[in-house]
Amino acid sequence: MRTAIEQEITSDVMTEITGGITAPKGFKAAGIYCGIRKVKKDLMLLVSDVPANISAVFTQSKTVAAPVIVSREQIAKANGTCTAIVVNSGVANACTGERGMMDAWQMVQATASALNIRTEQVIVSSTGVIGQFLPMDKITTGISEIMNAISTDGGHNAAEAIMTTDTYAKELAVNVQLSSGTITIGGMAKGSGMIAPNMATMLAFMTTDAAISQPLLDKAFKQAINKSFNRISVDGDTSTNDMASILANGAAKNALIESENEDYAIFYQALEQSLIKLAKMIVTDGEGATKIVEIVVTGTLTDDDALTAAKTVANSSLVKTAIHGADANWGRILAACGRSGIDFDPSLAEIYFDEMPVLLKNYNIVLDEARALEILKKDSLIISISLGAGTGKANFWTCDLSKEYVHINASYRS
Repeated sequence: MRTAIEQEITSDVMTEITGGITAPKGFKAAGIYCGIRKVKKDLMLLVSDVPANISAVFTQSKTVAAPVIVSREQIAKANGTCTAIVVNSGVANACTGERGMMDAWQMVQATASALNIRTEQVIVSSTGVIGQFLPMDKITTGISEIMNAISTDGGHNAAEAIMTTDTYAKELAVNVQLSSGTITIGGMAKGSGMIAPNMATMLAFMTTDAAISQPLLDKAFKQAINKSFNRISVDGDTSTNDMASILANGAAKNALIESENEDYAIFYQALEQSLIKLAKMIVTDGEGATKIVEIVVTGTLTDDDALTAAKTVANSSLVKTAIHGADANWGRILAACGRSGIDFDPSLAEIYFDEMPVLLKNYNIVLDEARALEILKKDSLIISISLGAGTGKANFWTCDLSKEYVHINASYRS
């Protein structure tokens, strides 16, 4: 489901273009079918022409998949650089013990050998069913075959190959004007279920041809993640395999960004907006979702309090089912704020659906049921909550919870 909430990324210095993950100079990619899944593409390879600086974030779950462990080790070994990322869909390689670790390392080694690069220059990711072993004969054969498919036009196929229950490939690219020339940022993401914020809530891969130091790339990426992928929820579940990364190879030959100057600020703005758009795509494509909702909380003691309240509302099954049924049940929203653990006076709370007031201070109910029904039937809306305790503010994106979500997840392994 695509909606108008997926706004174009445009500004005085930034223009949206086509090409996805391979739009930046010096990157090639491919996505092929190697036999893991029944019919869909299931193997992706992304390659930089030269070793690129990398920043990455991973799931905070204690139940962590083998590829996450391996990739963390690889980035540390390579001192924050990376040349290639190989990803399979269909099988998560999670909860697979020693064999799973061996399989993840085999994917790394096979890719490094095929590309004739150092082993530590490869990271690996998997997505799919937990508790199943990878069909390594098919994957190693696929790694050999995908070498013939990698190209500068391979971004879309790569985006398709990482999908699981996604209904469409999520990708974007932007040109960004810096003081010393134009750089490009590209990206793709997958996610539809098991989506909740806890670093990084899905798989996402970003590329840029910007020349930027690894420490500043790392700072920008992690800050932007907290404003984007860490502010979405489909169902309140995180995965064993969550990962987001960005490669910066310097092929644009702009003046190296090594201080927090104006170029850094422009780069950061473009990166944050790109990640927010991908994050919204994931929520829009949430399993069984028919609506995307932005939760805006203001008037808290701190920004963190606002984020806590917004997250609690966004993850409330009662709120999400009411939204699905177009039920203007504002009491569920205020109740969710109340159990979030933040400090506020409920009598000062105000709630709006889009621009329409529903509840004003001192429990003054001004709900127009007919107008509320019109708003709640739309495929995108904003719920604004003011809590009257301070200047804190935050926003968050979620979707409704439907019967279709239950249907999809009742038979996921099939």
